[in-house]
Amino acid sequence: MQSVSLQRGDTKVFQNFNLQVQHGEQVALVGPSGAGKTSLLRMMAGGIPAESGDILHGDASFAGATPKELRSLRARVGFIHQDHALVPNLRVCSNIVAGRFGRQGLLPALRALIAPTQETRLEVLQLLDQVGIGDKIYHRVDSLSGGEQQRVAIVRALFQKPDALLADEPVASVDPERARDVIGILTKVAQEHNLTLVVSIHDIALAREFFPRVVGLRQGKIMFDAAPLDLQEGQLQELYSIQTK
Repeated sequence: MQSVSLQRGDTKVFQNFNLQVQHGEQVALVGPSGAGKTSLLRMMAGGIPAESGDILHGDASFAGATPKELRSLRARVGFIHQDHALVPNLRVCSNIVAGRFGRQGLLPALRALIAPTQETRLEVLQLLDQVGIGDKIYHRVDSLSGGEQQRVAIVRALFQKPDALLADEPVASVDPERARDVIGILTKVAQEHNLTLVVSIHDIALAREFFPRVVGLRQGKIMFDAAPLDLQEGQLQELYSIQTK
């Protein structure tokens, strides 16, 4: 991201914001609510256009991209939503197959959704096995626990065959023990598939345990960008301090 600015109503979310993430890096975004973490991830995924500056994915630029080029760029980024964004009354397999719609035309996408080939089902099963829920492939999503639904969301993003995974508060709706499992799965599959991983997370302990790089955001500004062992308690206190007028 190069000199990116974004405004929402009267609020300047980012102004001349810069952040570089190298391919294969694993980065945790931390900071208080309203810091801009979700907006940053959505801009990185091409879901929100920057008002100025540029967002690069490798050598490809979001700025000035045609609609076709923009769809192609978005397909290279797997996005895991905080609320999972799954279809509750569809089976797990169908939800996952939907993850590749951005790389397919309408008719091939519908065929894959309605009647996936044996090769497709096998690919889905292999990915589900990687996250420990291969036996859930034909279950309805609304029959799964919150943690299992989060794993389905991860697999759907992986099935897209992206270059990068972005996750917006992926453990907000699960208990601490399952939260650790989910973050462990995310970092593991990103490494196995050689993907860039950027995750927004409120749990500082998990961020420091699993990520080699932690970026602190506050009011659209980077307060620190450091390895976990280099983080000072004073930096974290400043990041989450309550401002008074």
